[in-house]
Amino acid sequence: MVRNLVIFGGSSHPELVEKICNFLGVQRGGLETGKFSNGETSVSIRDSVREKDVYVIQSGCGHVNDNFMELLITIAACKTASARRVTAVMPLFPYSRQPDVPYNKHGAPLAKNIATPRSDHSYTFESVPPSPRSHSSLGSHSNGTEFPFLTPQKSSLALEREFDRKLRGKESTWLPRGNTAEINTGYKEWVAQSGTLVADLLTCAGADHIITMDLHDPQFQGFFDIPVDNLYGRPILQHYITASIPNYQEAVIVSPDAGGAKRATAIADALEMDFALIHKERRPVRASDKGHSAAMMLVGNVTNRVALLIDDLVDTSNTITRAAKLLKDRGATHVFAIITHGIFSGDAIQRIQASALDKVITTNSAPQTDNKMMLGDKLEILDVSKIFGEAIRRIHNGESVSMLFDVRTL
Repeated sequence: MVRNLVIFGGSSHPELVEKICNFLGVQRGGLETGKFSNGETSVSIRDSVREKDVYVIQSGCGHVNDNFMELLITIAACKTASARRVTAVMPLFPYSRQPDVPYNKHGAPLAKNIATPRSDHSYTFESVPPSPRSHSSLGSHSNGTEFPFLTPQKSSLALEREFDRKLRGKESTWLPRGNTAEINTGYKEWVAQSGTLVADLLTCAGADHIITMDLHDPQFQGFFDIPVDNLYGRPILQHYITASIPNYQEAVIVSPDAGGAKRATAIADALEMDFALIHKERRPVRASDKGHSAAMMLVGNVTNRVALLIDDLVDTSNTITRAAKLLKDRGATHVFAIITHGIFSGDAIQRIQASALDKVITTNSAPQTDNKMMLGDKLEILDVSKIFGEAIRRIHNGESVSMLFDVRTL
């Protein structure tokens, strides 16, 4: 029996909340959530949380924005009700996939239709993008002045009056010549980075601690000023490989992209297995085109061997299905995708059904009931409730959680 511990579950994954409560031997806290007629979130706490250790379980899946707002309101309500400590348990952390700034290996494009290019300058890919042309450089005339109505003989007062008259009556004086749509200002599109904002929202709501699993970018922890326990899904994935893959040491661990190579090599080294990498190279179709075509190349040998695709998250399943096709074309006998978080949004299920994947193994960090009904035996689900339940118990009692990172203790 755990004393002074309250577990609240949001509406994102009630099945996982029940399993965690059963593991800890506690009743789920009374929390009612709903929507007002205008779509705003309503949260009501039915149990006393005064001076208690509160854990709010909410996964970043489904209607992500609504679930995240529900989590923030619940945390704030618990702090207002004098909870001693509030911990946000987020098996799948929302907004953790930081968008990449658009990158072009060839540098920024050069401006088109430059009227009088400098003959003493040669452009290279390292050249600085041209700045917007100033208005003063667009109105030069043969009289040596920048504007035709400015002459040295006129007084300053007359100049100001004529300047204002020309500005009001002839605004085209300030427009660049030629096709303005083709002028390159040197501006790169700005991509919003939401990591700091999400961390600040959780902290301002009153969260004292965060528990999550397999952050897409581990550096995300640096956005927080409060403790963050990033549990690893690797031990449970390794346990599945050793227990369910026959002659697993003859198989090959494959990373579907370069970004997940470190994650896949950690499993390959721990299990003393071979490793292969799929490299996705983006090349422009033509030098003048903005679009790119991606060519996937396999680095390693999978001929007549079982290939195990390792990744932390699958959303649209485009990457793993294309990787599975490449592996089968290179001679792999079977292809299994072993992932931590299975979101399967959009037409992901249909893609997996029509793909070369023999089986997909994922955890229940996100609800998988509907996906299991559609994929049947092609989808296998691993339970992470014991890992989160043990983490909650140890943190509540002030114990170390290091043992949860070791596959031998599972």
